[in-house]
Amino acid sequence: MNIDFAAIATEGLKAMRDLETHVRSSGLEKSLIELVKTRVSQINGCAYCIDMHTKDARAEGESEQRLYALPAWHETPFFSTRERAALRWAEALTTIAGKPMPESLIEETLGFFGEKELANLTLAVIAINGWNRLAIASGMPAGSYRVGQWN
Repeated sequence: MNIDFAAIATEGLKAMRDLETHVRSSGLEKSLIELVKTRVSQINGCAYCIDMHTKDARAEGESEQRLYALPAWHETPFFSTRERAALRWAEALTTIAGKPMPESLIEETLGFFGEKELANLTLAVIAINGWNRLAIASGMPAGSYRVGQWN
């Protein structure tokens, strides 16, 4: 059974789309946002969002090698130090249940992003975690997304 959250909770979905619009216009690199969204979706097991964000990343010029290596980004040389900081931050926020955010991680990430960018990166992570849950709960089928469909 699929639940059409957009029809049932119109104002709530509008608020989520507004958050997404903010993230896209925040000044963070599109490629960085797509990497973060893909990695968070992998952690959450959201097949629809993994499909979506890997397609969007490829359309923006992302390499297959980096997308394939994303689950093991810690072990590869394919990501910049800024991207690594963003991925570490995204993973920590996504798996935060029952543990505090380490002060050292906050300081490290601020060294690459500054306060405003870190706030926007945090909002990007919050947004994709929410989208993952909506996609999973509504039964959105992986493979059905077309590049730019939700822009």
